[in-house]
Amino acid sequence: MSFNDKQFSIFNGNKLKIEVFGASHSEQIGVKVNGFNGQKVDLTELQRFVDRRKAKNTAYSTKRFEQDKVIVEYGLDGDKLLPEFKAIIKNQNQNSKDYSSLIKTPRPSHADFVAYSKYGDGYDYRGGGKFSGRLTAPMCIVGGLVKQILKEKGIEISAYISQIGNVKAKSYKNTDIEKVDLTMLDADFPLLDESVKKDMLDQIESARSELDSVGGVIECVIKGVPVGTGEYMFDSLESVISSLAFAVPAVKGIEFGTGFDLASMRGGQANDPFCYENGVVKTTTNNNGGINGGLANGMPITFRVVIKPTPSISKEQQTVDLQSKQNVNISIGGRHDACIVPRAVAVIESISAIAIFDSL
Repeated sequence: MSFNDKQFSIFNGNKLKIEVFGASHSEQIGVKVNGFNGQKVDLTELQRFVDRRKAKNTAYSTKRFEQDKVIVEYGLDGDKLLPEFKAIIKNQNQNSKDYSSLIKTPRPSHADFVAYSKYGDGYDYRGGGKFSGRLTAPMCIVGGLVKQILKEKGIEISAYISQIGNVKAKSYKNTDIEKVDLTMLDADFPLLDESVKKDMLDQIESARSELDSVGGVIECVIKGVPVGTGEYMFDSLESVISSLAFAVPAVKGIEFGTGFDLASMRGGQANDPFCYENGVVKTTTNNNGGINGGLANGMPITFRVVIKPTPSISKEQQTVDLQSKQNVNISIGGRHDACIVPRAVAVIESISAIAIFDSL
């Protein structure tokens, strides 16, 4: 099967089947979803959510300004979702010529080399093709719909930036996150600690001015998930969330709760003691991120992902010429984010919403 024959990337969940289609420079991108059942949604709110992911008029964002207007082709009866749903986003601002030299000189740490090795000339390399972060826009369509459904069930999902480069902000690790009103976060650059915003923007601008890029950490907090949600082993909440998180091209690591810091703790420190609070079982700490044995324990589910620096940078880098079989240097043209982290926040909320909905 050639690469172009592989039309969809498919998530087969317990409740939802999601098919993402298109490519970075194709005429359109979009998503098909099977599994909705009459839930009410607000398309204005959906568009507002999808807009959080699109490029902004900022120094750190790509200058590829796409409108990202959600066009529902079928699957709505008034404001109610039908079992089969399809929506598209038209690509309207591609500069494919910017990528003409990359098919034989792959970008370091991008998918160019491995995709060409697997699919040969059938690989659509323009803008990264199907491997592009552009395909996270359809994921935000599904995530935006599911977030609305979950909110009606009392489940709130909020993500925010906790690190850009070496600048760190407040984290759920050092904040009583149950008492924080996460609905008040800035939609475009959400932080628990606004005092570090300038330092973070300075980090991004420093990388951009040096023709480079910078990464960071996004944290996610999910409140209101019923006790027992999830399964053991392969369908554990950690498993489902993680598998969807790694569908986001820039994600290279994930940890739940206290995560890797648990390695330096003893059991007496790492365990979360149970207590009654107003007749409800809670834990006095939340080192395990609201999950025990793969099931929600009623505390906020907390996890964090690392977003790598954007690999497409204008700084000269070493690569190879696959035709001449020589080592060469390249400087990547085109329009790219100096930091993808702010735009990825909505994507992390989306994959979290899908994971929770599919596990309820």
